[in-house]
Amino acid sequence: MLRDRYAPVDLFELVPAIGMMTDRVLMQLDRLLEDDALFQAVKADLARRFPRTLIDGRPSTPVEVILRMLVIKHLYGWSYERTEAWVSDSLVLRQFCRIYLQRVPDDTTLIRWANLIQPPTLQQLLDHVVDLARHLKVTRGRKLRVDSTVVETTIHFPVDSTLLGDGVRVLTRMIERAKQVLQPSDTRAQTIFRNRIRSVRRVMYRLITTSRQRGEEAAARLKQEYQQLLQLTEQVVDQAKHVRQRLLEQTSRQAKRIQEALEQFLPRVEQVISQTSRRVIAGERVPAGEKLVSLFEPETAIIRKGKLGHAVDDMPPVMR
Repeated sequence: MLRDRYAPVDLFELVPAIGMMTDRVLMQLDRLLEDDALFQAVKADLARRFPRTLIDGRPSTPVEVILRMLVIKHLYGWSYERTEAWVSDSLVLRQFCRIYLQRVPDDTTLIRWANLIQPPTLQQLLDHVVDLARHLKVTRGRKLRVDSTVVETTIHFPVDSTLLGDGVRVLTRMIERAKQVLQPSDTRAQTIFRNRIRSVRRVMYRLITTSRQRGEEAAARLKQEYQQLLQLTEQVVDQAKHVRQRLLEQTSRQAKRIQEALEQFLPRVEQVISQTSRRVIAGERVPAGEKLVSLFEPETAIIRKGKLGHAVDDMPPVMR
């Protein structure tokens, strides 16, 4: 069960000789982190760990503690293990992190919670801290230093054909689940719930075979195969939209989950259709920043090592 915070205890009353005044930065940060908007943004992400995180299970490490320990970690550039050790040994840091006399969460626990915080939430936190700091005249906020460490995402090579195939596979799976919920009996059901996986696989097999060939004739056939794959994907998208409309009339929890999943993946598949049409059919060079390279890790960005004379967006086309 997700907890907000521990019961307040003033450690400095127990040990009067020590005070937060030993670190002016912590005093200013303590004021900034009192803002409820920061707290609620982090709590919303942490609550998504499990379906019933907010109401069931053992009491968790409080949200307030997680937020403040992560701030300490980034402030001093410590590892998770070192953050645990230093917060455990310091009364000042215990008071700042609102742990008081409780047990400090270990580094693995902190890592699991930190991984749940989404990039948009982190960006919101940074923007909000800067706004508050400027309002409280802690800083002018002309520059902000952030951790820009690059982490590789676990995705397959972003080929247009495989992205389209992923989209068809994911949407078809949701359509099949929706069919069990809706139990359609009208004549249109055969078209709406038609499974096009086999057709897509046949086209993708021909694409792979044709891509290994060279010459203008092979390039023309490859373009035709892509047009057919795009057409099949668009048909599956239309089916998914009709299914989503029917799910809006349902009140069951399962129908709601399928509808939310469709609303999440449909825009991504449509973006893949658009970028493939622009690049393969129209011959347009699509900038790297406008490309979606994974349906399951949409935040993944293309980072290219190249020569100084070549722009990052001038990436060679991949046609397979």
